[in-house]
Amino acid sequence: MGEHRNGHHNKLTVAGLIVTLGIIYGDIGTSPLYVFNAIIGDKPISELLIYGSLSCILWTLTLQTTIKYVIFVLRADNKGEGGIFALFALIRRRKPFLIIPAIIGGCALLADGMITPPISVTAAIEGLIIIEPEFFTGKIIPIVLVVISFLFVIQRVGTSIVGKAFGPIMFVWFSMLGILGIAGLMHHPGVLKAINPYYGYQLLTEYPNGFWLLGAVFLCTTGAEALYSDMGHCGKKNIRVSWTFVKTTLLLNYFGQGAWLLNHLGSTASHINTFYALIPQWFLLPGILIATMATVIASQAMISGSFTLISEAIRLNVWPKVAIKFPSELKGQIYVPSMNFILWVGCMCIVLYFKESSKMNAAYGLAIIITMLMTTILIVNFLRQQKASRILVVTLLVVYLCIETCFLIANLVKIPSGGWMTLLVSSIFMLIMWIWYRGRKIKNRLTEFVQLKSYIPILAQLSNDESVAKFATHLVYLTSADTLTEIESKIMYSILQKQPKRADIYWFVHVHVDDNPYTRQYKVDHIVSNDIIRVEFKLGFRVDQKVNYYFRKVVEELVKNGEVDVTSRYTSLREQNITGDFRFVVLQRHLSHENELTGLERWIMDMYFTLDKLSLSEAKAFGLDTSSVLIEKVPLLITPAKELKLQRVY
Repeated sequence: MGEHRNGHHNKLTVAGLIVTLGIIYGDIGTSPLYVFNAIIGDKPISELLIYGSLSCILWTLTLQTTIKYVIFVLRADNKGEGGIFALFALIRRRKPFLIIPAIIGGCALLADGMITPPISVTAAIEGLIIIEPEFFTGKIIPIVLVVISFLFVIQRVGTSIVGKAFGPIMFVWFSMLGILGIAGLMHHPGVLKAINPYYGYQLLTEYPNGFWLLGAVFLCTTGAEALYSDMGHCGKKNIRVSWTFVKTTLLLNYFGQGAWLLNHLGSTASHINTFYALIPQWFLLPGILIATMATVIASQAMISGSFTLISEAIRLNVWPKVAIKFPSELKGQIYVPSMNFILWVGCMCIVLYFKESSKMNAAYGLAIIITMLMTTILIVNFLRQQKASRILVVTLLVVYLCIETCFLIANLVKIPSGGWMTLLVSSIFMLIMWIWYRGRKIKNRLTEFVQLKSYIPILAQLSNDESVAKFATHLVYLTSADTLTEIESKIMYSILQKQPKRADIYWFVHVHVDDNPYTRQYKVDHIVSNDIIRVEFKLGFRVDQKVNYYFRKVVEELVKNGEVDVTSRYTSLREQNITGDFRFVVLQRHLSHENELTGLERWIMDMYFTLDKLSLSEAKAFGLDTSSVLIEKVPLLITPAKELKLQRVY
């Protein structure tokens, strides 16, 4: 299965290019709607401002999007999958501490996914005011809320269908960007001299407060991270080829807007959307409709990226287990209902709070530059692990830390006017991931393991002890023990003491999450033939953990090979060749009242178990048949209480 996916991802096809336009480029492709308005604001139009801004836009797209992401970051292809967690999975064995920048970057990207739909859709819908100011004034917000709600409703059909439907629309959109840009350039072709990076340098050093304009310039590349996050949906070859077309049309449109602005030197454009100024009056309504559809697709790029992030975070044990749907097998299409709802609620709140796209600019960009910085840290570690030239790695690190630190500083001024919101949202996501990660670390570190060989004789005796009522023919436990020789003491307690569980065959099942996204392998160890068997599954971090289904397949294979006899041991049923019953036992841990914890540890574990209650149970997460599952609650004793002396009185 993994090979099939990986091979499919590497195919370059016309259909793949069209789907890529529909899924990948929505965010970065709709930036022309608001970038120049964010840069200019209420400033008087001047040659230095326009030439410098265009130069900065051109070189930002070149350095950040083309060189960093398209050329270097897409190299971190984890069996066809991309995204900051997929990148971390490639390097976590040697440098597990890099989970920290991975969590920070992932959470910042989730927050950015919450602001992208409001700003993109609102900027497009506001074009209606140009056509009928009196009619549409006051109606923009309701229309935006309906459009965004529709977008989240259709997520359940899968991004494969979405991509096929949106791809042709985005092709029309980018073609329109290019044509409008060329038409604008005709009125002032001299604007092309802004290709010279010196004009960008002049803007930053000579224009009043020019450096702080980088916060607005940065909006032109905010969708770059989606190129990598959504690589698993389209494949890097399709992304690299289609980016040439996308970048060309984007730059044509930016330069066309710049040419229009240069024809209005000395005036202000605070009440004019320079993008719509390029559109002829006769084409304004169709242009607004196409722009609106494009912004819906812009939102799709971030939403599908958010689903990918959460899916990978769950497999890497930094997010509580939640339901994940697979609407289509094509290129790993996924749908996460809980995250879909969270993003929808967040988008609604942002639209209602800011009300105008110009005000949303303040909340946009800050979170994504944090993600880009974290990606830089991870990608240089990946390249070094891949034996890339030390000079190349150091150069990339220094150059991009300098560039992205400048963008970060320029974006910090947005905090009071709206940037606080994306910081707040990303901080909430970070807190959840940190609690889940630390809680699991505390719990796993203090899980007591015992040597399995010490219990083999007593398990054999119990299996043959007819004075104990048979609990099941086949008794299956999920174990977290990584080695064949160990088992949790709680499992032995459950079998031997809590309620002696006599069975003919004891099965211990372990699930190992592999760094390769689509690995599906298993290993069987017959500890005692036809009495004690261990099955270890190695599943990729993008594979749905349908343990019940996989386990049945393994048992069928073992029976076929004559390695195990699963026929019922009851005489009457055995004569009829009836298969014995299988029962799963899942141990559900709860915090023991006997613990003496520090205040921080107590809070972490209390919050961890609260999140655990809100997440999927292990039985559901592993796809177990609930009719054959026994949930046993066992206390988690983290720090045993100090021994107390009791005095007997007479």
